[in-house]
Amino acid sequence: MNISSEEVEGLLLAHPKVREAAIIGYPDPVLGERVCAVVAPQPGQCVDLEELVAFLRNDEGVAAFKWPEKLIVVEQLPRNPLGKVLKRELRRLHAPAGAVA
Repeated sequence: MNISSEEVEGLLLAHPKVREAAIIGYPDPVLGERVCAVVAPQPGQCVDLEELVAFLRNDEGVAAFKWPEKLIVVEQLPRNPLGKVLKRELRRLHAPAGAVA
C-alpha cells in the first residue's frame, strides 16, 4: 500500500519530543518496502518507536498500515542548500549491508 510520507511526517512533527522527522522505506522481501521513521528529537529529549506509534494510534488516529515499523534517531536530518530533506541520503546511510539504496 502506498502512504503519504508527508502526512506521517507532519503528524510526527506534532509530537512534543520531535524536532525533525522524515519517513523512508526500507526493503522487505514480501511487501517490497516497510515504513521507517527517521527522527531528530528536541534538545534533551529521547524518543522510541513504541512512544511514536502510540502517539500516532491514540492521539492522531492514524491507520495501522501507516505506523513506522523501524525508528532511526539522528541529531539532524541531511538537507540540501534550500533546506529540503535528502531522503536519498537517508536511505543510503541507513541501508542494510549489501542492499542497494
